[in-house]
Amino acid sequence: MCTRIIHETGTGTYITGRGMDWNDPTAVTRLYSFPRGLERVGAPVEGAMAWTSTYGSVITSFYDGATVDGVNEEGLVANVLYLAEADFGDAAASDTPPLSIGAWAQYFLDLFPTVAAAVAAMQDPPFHVVAPVLPNGRAAAVHMSLSDSTGDSAILEYLDGRLVMHHSSDYTVMTNSPVFDQQLAINAYWELIGGDRMLPGTINPADRYVRVSYFTKSSPKFDDPRMSVASVFSIMRAIGVPLGMEDPDHPNISATLWRTIIDHSARRYYFESTMQPAVVWIDLDAIDFSEGASPTQLLMNGPDALAGDVAARMAPAEPFAWMWA
Repeated sequence: MCTRIIHETGTGTYITGRGMDWNDPTAVTRLYSFPRGLERVGAPVEGAMAWTSTYGSVITSFYDGATVDGVNEEGLVANVLYLAEADFGDAAASDTPPLSIGAWAQYFLDLFPTVAAAVAAMQDPPFHVVAPVLPNGRAAAVHMSLSDSTGDSAILEYLDGRLVMHHSSDYTVMTNSPVFDQQLAINAYWELIGGDRMLPGTINPADRYVRVSYFTKSSPKFDDPRMSVASVFSIMRAIGVPLGMEDPDHPNISATLWRTIIDHSARRYYFESTMQPAVVWIDLDAIDFSEGASPTQLLMNGPDALAGDVAARMAPAEPFAWMWA
């Protein structure tokens, strides 16, 4: 499920691109905006992790129960991708508050302005993640990437019940399995071969990692902001999995349903459905993030054809409930 890149432009700014690959095209997908000052409870159980949002955000929700993608007003981006090897540990054995996997990305968007601040806060994790079965019957096994306007990057994975973090601006590419340190090793091998000679061509995550790493490093750094965004879209489209293709035994090998592009400098969040003919976007400066403002939402895979700036089409809405067992 998914591919994520961080691209540096010719003017030294950054763009984060992400593709969402999943085997359930009926999964409800909405754009939401959330203001500052929201009182959050990370799970519908007593003693759950609770916090108040410091920053407003624009996010993409999935199954009306999870934040899987988004950016906050400081430019921190969170992208949740499938990871079959994820192991969040025994919740009953933890002495920290529970947090739904659906709230995991939102926690970071609500509270942290940069990747460095988020990584520092997780040196001693204040919660344990609980990952229920998804509505399509698949396990909610995921890992997460964080990026920001400086080009910094972190990959967060739960392996054998323990949080593992990879923090470096060098980590500009991420896909699914295998775990991130093995992705790096596989890519190092292919870099010795040279992508201008041969690239692996399957749709499995390791091969996608190698290809998109080569595309990202080889693409020009345009000074024109429009060309920079177009370049990232072209990379994300080139690495997408065609509709209808999937491996039933491996949900991380599925068709690309949508893509997002976050232009950190322009403060613009783009969304492209592979089943709609146009790109939509929201300028963060057009959203009221002030405390007390209403959250808003817009259905992205409904019957309406959407195109262009959709900030004015966002309608007041209650925040969705985090998915739970």
